[in-house]
Amino acid sequence: MLKKLELDLKSHKELINYSSFKNINFLSTAFDTKSVDLLYDLGIRVFKIPSGEITNSILLKKIANFKDVKIIMSTGMSYMEEVKEALNLIIAQGAKKEDITILHCNTDYPTPYKDVNLNAMLTIAKELKIKTGYSDHTLGIEVSIAAAALGATVIEKHFTIDRDMDGPDHKSSLEPNELNEMVRAIRNIESSLGSGIKEPSESEKKHIVSARKSLYITKKIKKGEPINELTLAAKRPGDGISPMKLMDLVNHKAKKDLDKNHKLNWNDLEKC
Repeated sequence: MLKKLELDLKSHKELINYSSFKNINFLSTAFDTKSVDLLYDLGIRVFKIPSGEITNSILLKKIANFKDVKIIMSTGMSYMEEVKEALNLIIAQGAKKEDITILHCNTDYPTPYKDVNLNAMLTIAKELKIKTGYSDHTLGIEVSIAAAALGATVIEKHFTIDRDMDGPDHKSSLEPNELNEMVRAIRNIESSLGSGIKEPSESEKKHIVSARKSLYITKKIKKGEPINELTLAAKRPGDGISPMKLMDLVNHKAKKDLDKNHKLNWNDLEKC
């Protein structure tokens, strides 16, 4: 089966040319050192280490020997110590940590949701201080979208032109319209994550005055009469004194007569 599905050199060149025409970065996964050389000679500068090869030190060293490549390492079936060992090996061989991305992964096809353990991606990022992503073998697109929301910098997802085709992976792969929907959702997630600074966005600043409230007088107040919370209420709009300033009004009195429902401002007040 594998021999039948194998892509030869001519096929790789054809796919590389077509990908370039479509402005897509072409990748192919090498499972042996000969294939690594083939891909490098074809100009590939991003190497994906599949889950099953994470303990293959010969392959890891071969890829890490190239000083001008980026590495994406999948970690299905792995314990954290195995991930650390593989990472340390390729860094010791010369790979730069900033050029490495580690993918959390489950290699069961399709992966049951109960076995996804997406929080492990966060554990990898925290413990290893490295860029992380997720290799998704679940049915559907929800988990990939969730991984993006949790900070994944790479998402791997199998897709096919037809799930009814022969072969082991088609049934658990996305069809083109589903892949398009997943990418659209992930791009929206990327856009919505923002800077992390809690502050009003430009789109919502215009709503602040209309949505918030100011302090209003609840009854007629004579000049010299003290101002306190019994004579005040919070009402929209929010272009006057904020209710959060209520305690700042202690020991203040009306500088002039104030009508009921008057929006209070500091010029109406003087200290007692």
